[in-house]
Amino acid sequence: MCGAVPAFAGGGARRGPGVTSTMGFSQRDIEDLLLAKELLQNPSLAAKITSLLGTPIEKGLEMLPAGWSVKLTRISHSVLDRALSFAVTTLDDGGSRRSRDSLHRMLVAATGAGGGWFGLPALPIELPISTTIMLRSIADIARSEGENLRDLGARLACVEVFALGGPSRSDDAADSGYFAVRAALAGTVSEAARFIAQRGLTEEGAPVLVRLVTQIAARFNVVVTEKAAAQAIPIIGSAAGATINVLFIDHFQDIARGHFIVRRLERRHGGELVQAAFDML
Repeated sequence: MCGAVPAFAGGGARRGPGVTSTMGFSQRDIEDLLLAKELLQNPSLAAKITSLLGTPIEKGLEMLPAGWSVKLTRISHSVLDRALSFAVTTLDDGGSRRSRDSLHRMLVAATGAGGGWFGLPALPIELPISTTIMLRSIADIARSEGENLRDLGARLACVEVFALGGPSRSDDAADSGYFAVRAALAGTVSEAARFIAQRGLTEEGAPVLVRLVTQIAARFNVVVTEKAAAQAIPIIGSAAGATINVLFIDHFQDIARGHFIVRRLERRHGGELVQAAFDML
């Protein structure tokens, strides 16, 4: 893949009127963008779990008890509601510039071991803990890519990662790409940022915040359902539960790394140029 970099970097290929897709991009920028695209288009969590278990995830979906679809939607919404509050009030810009991915994997593995031991009934307790650890990991990755977490937009971008990890049930192929999802969320994220800057999180149930959480939850719930389906398979146990949780956080760490590489390059080159180069690669 890297062998194609000089052709892009030096070619000045054009995409649309007045847009030179790689003008001003260094070879390192192109390599970073290639990495981001690979991470953002990596296999779904379902594919990774199927490979691990040797059992199609559909088998686990069939084993979910009646009514669990509604329950998982409610859990996902509640978890993200807390994640939004946690991100806005707790994340800061201190700490190491290097992300501690392995540490967070170990912590999530421990919660997954407990969840795997007790099975599906443990999910409402285990998922909020795992998601909080994942949000910390996402924030670490954001900092390592130059984000200033004192900025409210950067904090909301951390929560936005949970919407980038899987398509919603209403998506078609044209609507499920990385930039398409960001565009769909952009208006609500901007409104939410303005609302929080002016009023904070004191108005529980504010329509703009509910709308943001609902939009993200619609996509996050797909991945949560895949995780729940895996835990519904009777042979899971503690060790496999830990491994599934490691796959869970790996998935979102990859998405976060790709997302914040793109945002770093957008700060340097502008969003339109980065998207054009991303599409070309």
